[in-house]
Amino acid sequence: MKNYGLGGKVALVTGAGRGMGRAIAEGFAQQGAKVIVAEVDTASGQEVEAAIRQAGGDARFVHCDVSNAASVDALMAATLETYGRLDCACNNAAIDKEASLFADVSDEMADMLYGVNFRGVFLCMKRQIKQMLTQGGGTIVNITSISAQRPHLTGSVYSGTKAGVVAMTKGAAMTYGDKGVRINMVAPGGIDTPMLAENVARVGLDSRALAKMLSVNGRLGTPEEIAEAVLWLSSDLSTFCFGHVLAVDGGYLSR
Repeated sequence: MKNYGLGGKVALVTGAGRGMGRAIAEGFAQQGAKVIVAEVDTASGQEVEAAIRQAGGDARFVHCDVSNAASVDALMAATLETYGRLDCACNNAAIDKEASLFADVSDEMADMLYGVNFRGVFLCMKRQIKQMLTQGGGTIVNITSISAQRPHLTGSVYSGTKAGVVAMTKGAAMTYGDKGVRINMVAPGGIDTPMLAENVARVGLDSRALAKMLSVNGRLGTPEEIAEAVLWLSSDLSTFCFGHVLAVDGGYLSR
């Protein structure tokens, strides 16, 4: 992995218990950053914290439900109590349990998707920006999705939440970019994660066929490839990027 100059930085990653979130948290740690592992599932969050520490890194697990304002407040308080500042944030926590045509999505499912995928990013980013303004700046990377631009038939609401994240992030990036807070996005395509495997099983698709559909080179991406994109956008190598959506999608959006 390239050296992104993030040693000594304090990084917060939501949804850090598995898949892309875990790879991002571990990537920050490998760069020498101090990492807040924010996760709603205690067991997986603690596992990532332990793995980072065992590898010689500095990490603290903090339980957080990003859809709950009080929980996000507690996350920020724990971050500052532990490390005193926040330099880099990656808002990755999301759910995708839809698997229904639009008119068949329950109101409860829509509320859940909105609560985690959109409201969660809003609650976290708002507080992250406020903290970064007090310390002279920082970077935020929000994880959106290629489905924000190309919704799939059984994921209209999920796609809508991710499109909302794009619009909200662009607005925030333009508002705070000249104040030292640089905000960008990564839009993953088909990435080999537990969440994708669950979705594939739910709709009865074959993962190999899906890979051929979603990428030019016929494979799924890896969580580590998403982590590399996040680290780059969090580093001084990308200081001319504001409100950018970096698609890491195997060429899917270019088709």
